[in-house]
Amino acid sequence: MLIEINPENPQERLIKKVVEALERGGVIAYPTDTYYGIGCDIMNKKAIQKIYQIKQRDKRQPFSFICSNLKNISDYAKVSNYAYKTMKRLLPGPYTFILEGSKLVPKIMLTNRKMAGIRVPDHPIPVALVEGLGNPIISTSATTPEGDIFYDASLIHDHFGSRIDIVIDGGPVPGVPSSVISLQNDEPEILREGLGDTRIFE
Repeated sequence: MLIEINPENPQERLIKKVVEALERGGVIAYPTDTYYGIGCDIMNKKAIQKIYQIKQRDKRQPFSFICSNLKNISDYAKVSNYAYKTMKRLLPGPYTFILEGSKLVPKIMLTNRKMAGIRVPDHPIPVALVEGLGNPIISTSATTPEGDIFYDASLIHDHFGSRIDIVIDGGPVPGVPSSVISLQNDEPEILREGLGDTRIFE
């Protein structure tokens, strides 16, 4: 199902419809401030496994997830004063921060070192979905297993078909990945240069 949602002022009834699909264990595609993402409720293991199948991804490579704000992040990760100040300055924005996950995060979402990738995108649609659901949602780019990127919601809809329950058309996205920064032990490490400016960490 392809649903058009206003990227600046998401219609409440349409967000509610997508949230209900997530609560039923649905998999969705949605716009962010970087790519179109594929996601589900972080607390639904069956839905997470479905995304691993769709992406043909190794289970040892956990996905990132989206929180709606900084308060939300501290529920799901151990946030030091340094990490909090850093994220407060840069979020919402096109960054993925690697932090130690809390007990609330399902094991499937953590690396062997118990680290988790967390995003707060500067885009009203995914933030509204997380707020409506009350849980974070998975964030993995809408790509083919070969790494081809989809910039257009209708192409995602055509390619994945019934494997994705709802595709949200929120218009064009930048099509550049987020910058990935590890804040482990309060020592910032740039793991991927992307849309977010990383010069402050150099």
